[in-house]
Amino acid sequence: MTVVLKLGGSVVTEKDEPETVATDRLADLAGAVADSGVSDLVVVHGGGSFGHPHAAEHGVSSTEGTKDAAAVRDIAGAMEDLNEAVVDALADAGVPAVPVHPFSAGFRGEDGHLFLPTGQLDAMLEEGFVPVLHGDVLAHAGEGATIVSGDELVVRLADRLVADRVGLCSTVPGVLDQHGDVIPEITAYEDAAAALGESDATDVTGGMAAKVEALLGLGSPAFVFGPDDLDDFLAGRDAGTRIDG
Repeated sequence: MTVVLKLGGSVVTEKDEPETVATDRLADLAGAVADSGVSDLVVVHGGGSFGHPHAAEHGVSSTEGTKDAAAVRDIAGAMEDLNEAVVDALADAGVPAVPVHPFSAGFRGEDGHLFLPTGQLDAMLEEGFVPVLHGDVLAHAGEGATIVSGDELVVRLADRLVADRVGLCSTVPGVLDQHGDVIPEITAYEDAAAALGESDATDVTGGMAAKVEALLGLGSPAFVFGPDDLDDFLAGRDAGTRIDG
């Protein structure tokens, strides 16, 4: 069973403290992954207090690019530092984690389409490794470099790797309705439209509306849940909000 798991940036870092890893929380998450016994697992993590402040400082987003090589090094370097911390935490828990940096593997075409080969990930999984990717900068034809979010990577990888299950572990326990309660299941955008508001296609770095819309397009069930439900997700049980279009 192939599983794609995203650990949100707000989960693996202290978002209000620049470049600070949430050490204890990350160790707990890594322990849950190690104990799960999932055979084919790909992990993606967000930027949290590492990537986002640097991207904002340089005015780089998913739509606004830069041709300043120093800015690219700054953002990519911060994300590599966080990736090292996540990989190390997984490794310390006994997970055969290995780093994969999207900047060196993918790019965007002039129309913004994401090109990210996955043959190397297939080979890593076949050899028993757990690839760990992250939100990053990408060379973008005509724009210099722009941001690719962890959420976008999850959707791309789930499609290309034909994932059986997709999980987004965030600081919220699921997709919440207008009263702050978890919506158990979403099978169409209209199921949660009142709570989510209008979908914004440019909101690719954390907006719940964009997450739900993208996950509904997958051919496999996806789940949005909090850290306390990671065990259930990895065990193949429903967790948080099930999104299955």
